[in-house]
Amino acid sequence: MGRTFAKPVVKMSDEEYCPPRFPPQLEYYQIYRGNSTAGDLLAAFELLQIGPAGKSDLPPIDGPTDMDRGPILPVPLGIRPVLSKYRVEILFWGLRDLKRVNLSQVDRPRVDIECAGRGVQSSLIQNYKKNPNFSTLVKWFEVDLPENELLHPPLNIRVVDCRAFGRYTLVGSHAVNSLRKFIYRPPDKKTPHWSTAGEIVVNMEPEVPIKKMETMVKLEANSDAVVKVDVTEEEKEKKKKKKKGNAEEVEDEEPDESMLDWWSKYFASIETMKILRQQEAAAAEAEEKEEMDTSEMRLEDSPMKGSKAQGKTKDKVKLSKEDKKKKQQQPQPDAPEKKSKQKIDEMKVYPKELETEFDNFEDWLHTFNLLRGKIGDDDDNSADEDRIVGRFKGSLCVYKVPLPDDITKEAGYDPTFGMFQGIPNNDPINVLVRVYIVRATDLHPADINGKADPYVAIKLGKTDIKDKENYISKQLNPVFGKSFDIEATFPMESMLTVAIYDWDLVGSDDLIGETKIDLENRYYSKHRATCGISWNYALHGYNMWRDPQKPTQILSKLCKEGKIDGPHYGPGGRVKVTNRVFTGTTEVEDENGQKKQTDEHLALTVLHHWEEIPRVGCKLVPEHVETRPLLNPDKPGIEQGRLELWVDMFPMDMPAPGPAIDISPRKPKKYELRVIIWNTDEVVLEDDDYFTGEKSSDIFVRGWLKGQQEDKQDTDVHYHSLTGEGNFNWRYIFPFDYLAAEEKIVISKKESMFSWDETEYKIPARLTLQVWDADHFSADDFLGGIELDLNRFPRGAKTAKQCSMEMGTGEIEVPLISIFKQKRVKGWWPFLARNENDEMEMTGKVEAELHLLTAEEAEKCPAGLARNEPDPLEKPNRPDTSFIWFLNPLKSIRYFIWHTYRWLLLKILLLVLLLLMIGLFLYSMPGYLVKKLLGA
Repeated sequence: MGRTFAKPVVKMSDEEYCPPRFPPQLEYYQIYRGNSTAGDLLAAFELLQIGPAGKSDLPPIDGPTDMDRGPILPVPLGIRPVLSKYRVEILFWGLRDLKRVNLSQVDRPRVDIECAGRGVQSSLIQNYKKNPNFSTLVKWFEVDLPENELLHPPLNIRVVDCRAFGRYTLVGSHAVNSLRKFIYRPPDKKTPHWSTAGEIVVNMEPEVPIKKMETMVKLEANSDAVVKVDVTEEEKEKKKKKKKGNAEEVEDEEPDESMLDWWSKYFASIETMKILRQQEAAAAEAEEKEEMDTSEMRLEDSPMKGSKAQGKTKDKVKLSKEDKKKKQQQPQPDAPEKKSKQKIDEMKVYPKELETEFDNFEDWLHTFNLLRGKIGDDDDNSADEDRIVGRFKGSLCVYKVPLPDDITKEAGYDPTFGMFQGIPNNDPINVLVRVYIVRATDLHPADINGKADPYVAIKLGKTDIKDKENYISKQLNPVFGKSFDIEATFPMESMLTVAIYDWDLVGSDDLIGETKIDLENRYYSKHRATCGISWNYALHGYNMWRDPQKPTQILSKLCKEGKIDGPHYGPGGRVKVTNRVFTGTTEVEDENGQKKQTDEHLALTVLHHWEEIPRVGCKLVPEHVETRPLLNPDKPGIEQGRLELWVDMFPMDMPAPGPAIDISPRKPKKYELRVIIWNTDEVVLEDDDYFTGEKSSDIFVRGWLKGQQEDKQDTDVHYHSLTGEGNFNWRYIFPFDYLAAEEKIVISKKESMFSWDETEYKIPARLTLQVWDADHFSADDFLGGIELDLNRFPRGAKTAKQCSMEMGTGEIEVPLISIFKQKRVKGWWPFLARNENDEMEMTGKVEAELHLLTAEEAEKCPAGLARNEPDPLEKPNRPDTSFIWFLNPLKSIRYFIWHTYRWLLLKILLLVLLLLMIGLFLYSMPGYLVKKLLGA
């Protein structure tokens, strides 16, 4: 069977056999067979030293000792656990996915429960195919169990198939090793926390910032308390300043609600999730740093002796704790408030499965895997998956008897259900299942080219949907944006399988990965996972309420099922449920913009705080998108990608839900970007003139949109620029497809000439401008460039003098603009390049004009490339030196001498004139003096 190793408690001869060491306590020792566990041994081991007096010093042994074999002794009282009478209630719900036994199908299964020699049998399922649920739901038995929960024996679940002539065959079994999570403990009303508090008022503000203060409020019994969620004063001041200083920007960022759709909400939610993750990471890093600083303080002060040193260390620790609290309370200055400005409604995007957030939806209905067969000596736990032959759905409740009277006398207590009060009926029910597939990420490549052609396949019961026609070519991060409606009958059709296949032109399609969702647990869960609850209630628009039941109806149903008082709607936007009072808005806007009175917002506020309701409260599933790992049975344990989706379920006997939300991928909008290169200035001079040694450059400007390098466009060449100035008046035209929600340019092109269809790429919208020096015989020389993100690039300088290198490097704060909002921008931008020391330097400036038009606008106002018709640009007025020097040597020489040596020539000319004047003076002075003397 197996073996185990135990370390006994050693008693020396000079020690007394008394508590606390003796007698030793019972412990569980794991039994191993090879590398696998084969059971547990509950035992206590002691090793006693025999002293000089012999065995008389040892504790006495009860029972006969003169037998040939070793005596069977009772466990001593000090070791023997104290037993109490417990009642074990079993909820028999149903059996699922039972595999064949000896090639024959299971038809009439039964479940046997055993614990500590006592047990109970379920009712017999007469026809497993027709209805796999049990007719009798709750049974119980009583058993003596140790009061110490750690010593409880396991509970065994056996499923047998009852055959003809009284035969039965084992289908599978499951052992519940720990009963701790199934133990019910009656609440002790004597403890202070059990006392019911007075009325608690929760005031919900319409706008809650991303980063808010968390306030802990201690509520004493029988007292009125008001809990108000509000924005901190510092955040209010920041908002006021922003409203005053940046009114125009705020107006620009206000979205038009008619332009918003489901994807707007999705991307806003993802952005918020990223911000919260960054804040959590920063807070964790700061906390870790503070802990390290505190430990360093303790290490530094540890050598010091005396009360003074101890007092110093205590003071330092206190100070660090106080600083920590202050930092937690202070809002982070860098926390963006973009979403609060935009006022886009959001939802919850879970980075994992919904089951992990809500404890597998096992709030009252648990799933036990049934195993069959023997595990090998060298097998690990992963081999259990191969041994699974089915699932038993049910639950356990273990409690001491008798129960307090107030529990059994509770209103509506049904003794046939015991502790499982208020469970629904398990008769078959027809449900409309609506599956929304958003997108897949990081899919495992399935083709030789390192890509995949994925499509969605959904299976639920007999319904098998393969969306093969709408496969997405050569994508590892495909956006599906599809919804599927399936009618199913629970419990026969309750396991939803969503698979991603790789489309192949020849041969069968390959499975990339799949995920399985147990819809039954979700449907019956108290967390209400049938349809997620939105954060706001709206009658129209992208955030329209999609549940067929309104918030007031949902709240009334929950209160009725939980047997609690409420809801009571009062004046002033107040609603009372048990001893909780919630406040909120009481107006809703219809499609015509008219406001009318409603209690839906109040009910929705209660639903968002349902976990605060005593006794029956639990967290309700919000409107969400969950992220599930994709697994391949041929590659167990290795994730093949992730799939974002959510599932809505609507009972067919209730009012029909509205049409499915349109989550189809947004179609990119066609735009045309027109870029006019007017002038350049201060471009570095690379060429040396052969005859004169003069520095010059033959300048031209090249431009393209990122991802469209093959469509790059060049201006004509401005020859022989001696000052770095260039004149072009040249127009580029770049047509492109743009997704505003993702701020990406969409490019569809074939990867090679042998590709079957086009591949779609999403690339950031960036314009690249470069300045080059043209050479006749060698390759052109790169001088500098700049890349402008069309969604946020620095506003151009008005003049060339105001244009600086810092505009391109981001070292100074420059107002950022978006061409998709401004539509037309003109200014000067710097050209940058790295020098020999790998340092950034400015190599020129360009005056450009960017004009963005939609495809319809471009068709109405056409323009020609370069300087061509229609809407032609004038030819630039270039200086004479821009011509080739040997075609007009006199003009070039005149420009060289005058441009370079003009001040020197002027000085020489003045000096020559001055010398001439002095010479003439000296020449004519003697004759003039003689005439004066002679009086002529």
